[in-house]
Amino acid sequence: MDPKSNDPYRVDGKVALVTGAGRADGLGAAIAAALVAGGARVLISDINPGGEDVAASLGSTSTFVRQDVTSEADWERTVAVAVDRFGGLDIVVNNAGIELAGFFADMDVDDFRKQMEVNTTSVFLGIKHAIRTMRPGGAAGRGGAIVNLSSIGGIKGAAGLGAYCGSKGAVRLMTKAAAVECARLKYGIRVNSVHPGLIKTDMGIQTLKAYVKMGLLPNEEIAEKAVASRYPLGLGSVADVANAVRYLASEAGQWQTGAELVVDGGVNA
Repeated sequence: MDPKSNDPYRVDGKVALVTGAGRADGLGAAIAAALVAGGARVLISDINPGGEDVAASLGSTSTFVRQDVTSEADWERTVAVAVDRFGGLDIVVNNAGIELAGFFADMDVDDFRKQMEVNTTSVFLGIKHAIRTMRPGGAAGRGGAIVNLSSIGGIKGAAGLGAYCGSKGAVRLMTKAAAVECARLKYGIRVNSVHPGLIKTDMGIQTLKAYVKMGLLPNEEIAEKAVASRYPLGLGSVADVANAVRYLASEAGQWQTGAELVVDGGVNA
């Protein structure tokens, strides 16, 4: 007997969409790789055309589509590609996001709106079109799992990251509302959020630079040491977060909905 057949963490035969997966060293690419390793076929989306290279690196079970996650028309088109090319849609990972730092008194309202559009409106659209596609009578119609990437910044505040924290806090509670709604309406769709701590992706490095620019820390070297010292287990990797996403997307997480899975090396504790 194939031991994989008894592994509840496998996602064999599933079709997944991962947004914001266009950077080879980014969190989205790691999530896509973890799902492919688990047996899924994965549609990678990003506004960054570099997603073509990420998809190519994952082999024939992955393909890329360019998507602006703030556009409803792009969501409709992207979901249709998943259904047409792979025959369904079982997993949607709303990973795309940005982090714009700035003190409340100094932040331009247009930057605040951009933060909300990319981090919050995009997740609303992802939830909406995942439900329409996965629920009974939808184009896929076999239920599924939605995993939304929030942050520890969606649980507690941080100086200089007010807009970011607000956007990720909204993702946290939208997740819970969608989870209850899908369960009550018996759609067979689970909705959960993942809350990573600082990971040294390009976004994480930009956050450290922003701390220095705002005068919160004197230089990048001290900033990294200061931040790392707050994590009891040290800083994590993209794989730590990707594995958490795969768990929530798999049958191993079949009784998980509306949950917030914190992956932060203990910093929130």
